[in-house]
Formats: sequence, C-alpha cells, structure tokens
Amino acid sequence: MQTTGKPPTMADVARRAGVSPMTVSRAFKSDTSINRDTREAVLRAADELGYVFDSTAANLRSQRTDFVAVTIPSINNANFADTVRALSEGLSQRGLQILLGHTNYDTREEERLIEQLLRRRPEAIVVTGGKHTARGRQLLNNARIPVIETWDLPEDPIGHVVGFSNAQSVREMVDHFVVAGYERIAFIGGDADRDTRGTDRRAGFIAAMNHHGLDATRLIAAGAPPISMREGANSMGRLLETYGDTQAVICVSDLSAFGALTECQRRGIAVPDQMAIGGFGNYEIGGICVPSLTTINAFAREIGEKTAALIIDLLDGKREAGEPARLVIKPDLIVRESTR
Repeated sequence: MQTTGKPPTMADVARRAGVSPMTVSRAFKSDTSINRDTREAVLRAADELGYVFDSTAANLRSQRTDFVAVTIPSINNANFADTVRALSEGLSQRGLQILLGHTNYDTREEERLIEQLLRRRPEAIVVTGGKHTARGRQLLNNARIPVIETWDLPEDPIGHVVGFSNAQSVREMVDHFVVAGYERIAFIGGDADRDTRGTDRRAGFIAAMNHHGLDATRLIAAGAPPISMREGANSMGRLLETYGDTQAVICVSDLSAFGALTECQRRGIAVPDQMAIGGFGNYEIGGICVPSLTTINAFAREIGEKTAALIIDLLDGKREAGEPARLVIKPDLIVRESTR
C-alpha cells in the first residue's frame, strides 16, 4: 500500500536521537568526530523512522562524490570479479563506493563509458588495460583526478599503474615448456584486437618461441573475447586437425584451456603424455579438473588491494598526485598435472 505522508527528514531523526541535524549528517558520513554510541543512536532513530540519508545534497556542498569509477571488460570473469571485490572492500574502509562500467572488451565502449563516468565527477577512475582509443586517452589525460590503469604495464601510462606484463608472463610459461622438453608448441587465442591483454600474451608466446629458435606459427584464432570453454574445445579440434604433431599448447585463459583439455579427452589424447596444456588466470576450475591445469596466477585480488590503497593514499595526500606510481605485480607460474 502506498503511503501519502511526507518522508522523514534529518530534523526528525535529530529530534528522536536527541542530537543536532549536523550530528546526524556526520553520523551518516562516518565522521571520526562522532563517537560510536552517538552514531548508533542516530542510525537506530533513522531505522525507526524509515529515513534515507540524501548524500547528493551533502556531496554538492562538500564538492565530494565519494565514489570511484571503474571499467572492466567482463562482469562474469572470475579474475576481474576478484579485482573489483578487493578494490571495493579496500575503498569502503574510507567510505568510498564503486560505480562500475562494463566495456565488453571494446575500447570504443570504454571511451563512451569514460565520458559518462567522468560527468559524474568521481574521486578517481580505474580502467582495465593500458590501450585506449585516442579520445578515451584524451579524456583520461584531462580528467584532473587520479587515473589508474590495471592488469597491464603500458609503455606510455596515463597516470598510475597497478599491473603486470602479460607478454612476459607467457614467455616464462614457454620457457618452462621448453625446459620440460616440448618443442612443437602452439597457442590458442589472443587473435582479436579487442582483447589487448590476450594479444599481448600471444605476442609473448611468439617472442619466446623465436628466442628458443622454435616454430612460432602454430597459432589458432579462438574468436572474439571472452573466449569460452566451448571455443577452447573447438580451437583445440582445429589445432589437432591442422598441426597433428603438436606436443603442447598454451591457451589465453584457463577457461579455454579447460575446453582444450576436454576436447583431448573426447579424442582419446592423453594429457600430458600426448599433449601438454597450459592456461592463464588460476581459475578455480583449473585446480579441480582432472588432470589439473598448469597456469599463471596473476594475483587478481592483489591488483584490487593495491589499487584501493593507492587511491586512498592519493586522496589523503600521502602520495603526490603528480608522481605516477608504477606498482608491478609478479605473476606466478603454477605447474600442475597437465604438463610434465
């Protein structure tokens, strides 16, 4: 049933809690000058009255929005979810919230979202990756707020960076395969311009194979990102039909690697005895499948934690905004049962 009375006001809450309206405002903003008992009394009074704090007016007065804009390529990717979760948890300690934008691996969509998000005057903006459209880059350069690029180590960063080299990570996996005795190695994925991190992983594979004097042409395009398990299986089928003597394959992600593994099992190809498989991302599925997948742990949660800490330091003046931070994450190669 719809009510017709006026909604409760801050003054109503103040009267019930026996405090001033200013104290009510401070209580909702977690002001450290308000003790815990007073804050609890205010919040209890607000609950009893059904009062909802209007942060918009308060933010207009203070010129603060108390949110951080974030863009990610995929909302159903476990790695990006871990980064956003850790980022959100870290920022919440300072009363900051996240406004999330989904780019679907499309830099033009990222450009559109950046413009929309910046119109809302965020305290900082976090973007995934270091490659953007020219206009997207210009928008970020002119934002006059902290800009943090994550999940990458761009050669020409816009501002601050929290990430790792996707190319170098795959180079280290290739090194492991070569030391283990594999020579005829293929790569699945990273063929689409939209997935810039996947493209970097593919480039790292090619560079490492060339370094070892091995054939770097066993490249299977898996389609537009995100690459699913089904696409990984289909790509593995094409690999086996095109390069039947392949000894090992590195996949752009654990999901595509799991798909490749299932295709080998369907065809009666023993892993790792007849085909070694490596993935990327340290997804849960890679640790519980049989055989378990060799992978690269990019420490997705640590990226979020370090980004949150960096933003708080910047907003609190503990770090000079004009001195770009470059926080490098060192991915870890996890060798499991899918390789020897």
